[in-house]
Amino acid sequence: MQFKKFWPIRRREASSRSEGSENQPSPVYPPPKPRIVWNIVLFFLTLITTILAGALQEGVNPLENPEQIPKGFPFAFALMGILLSHELGHYLMAKKHGMNVTLPYFIPAPPYPFFIGTFGAFIKMRSPARDRKMLLDIGAAGPLTGVAVSIPFLIYGFQHSELKMIQGQAGINLGSSLLLWLMNWFISGPIPEGYDILIHPVGFAGWIGLLVTSLNLIPVGQLDGGHVAYALLGEWQNKISRFVFLGLIGLGFLGWPGWFFWGFILLMMGFRHPPPLEWWVPLDRKRKVLGWVTIIVFLLTFIPVPFSGF
Repeated sequence: MQFKKFWPIRRREASSRSEGSENQPSPVYPPPKPRIVWNIVLFFLTLITTILAGALQEGVNPLENPEQIPKGFPFAFALMGILLSHELGHYLMAKKHGMNVTLPYFIPAPPYPFFIGTFGAFIKMRSPARDRKMLLDIGAAGPLTGVAVSIPFLIYGFQHSELKMIQGQAGINLGSSLLLWLMNWFISGPIPEGYDILIHPVGFAGWIGLLVTSLNLIPVGQLDGGHVAYALLGEWQNKISRFVFLGLIGLGFLGWPGWFFWGFILLMMGFRHPPPLEWWVPLDRKRKVLGWVTIIVFLLTFIPVPFSGF
């Protein structure tokens, strides 16, 4: 895309040199205005599908009782806020470093059977990272912002969740991470035997936020975790990626089969992380601390078995 974009300028420069006008300045064209129509359309489509998903979670049939669809607002607004904060963390940090980057693209999903109404969001980086400092800043900004926004929603969700008996009841069990376990223990206390927490929709949105954070922080390829790991460890990250991939496949056999699908996506993306333009520039101490804090966040939010009991 960049080659096609700048080809007319190069052609004019070549023709001017052939005519003996080497000293004439090259024409300067203003950058094209960003097209945000699809960003807006996809945002509102995803908002609609997440509202419908939230309504379904509340037991509402949107076709039979459309007047009850607003019951899906709490879940939808919480989840969209978390996803938007994650992507804006990347976007604003990239803009701070002067990179060419798009606004977030949201991906809507059918409310049923995909009961969260979205496949997430992403931004497109149109210019490479200059050095490892920039790579770490951009890679860490999204997950750290997302988890900071998810935690208040989780606290609210735990405070408004119900404790119910689970004997003889079928349903989907949400997995737990170390951070989730600690938060639940401090807010709700020990769960009596034979009972479980029926999580509030806002808390469920926060749970998804932590899951999205941990998935993005897996230190493989060009995921956020791959950016952070490469900034900290350099070429060692490319070796670590393979071991992490094998670990996820092992978890697929031992716990959640969804890791096979996620492993396939990582395999298609590739394990190697390209070096930044100025790869030799070292990280300063503050960014090293930030990088290791981000890795600790990954360990705290990682959920070995996200779903069970289908």
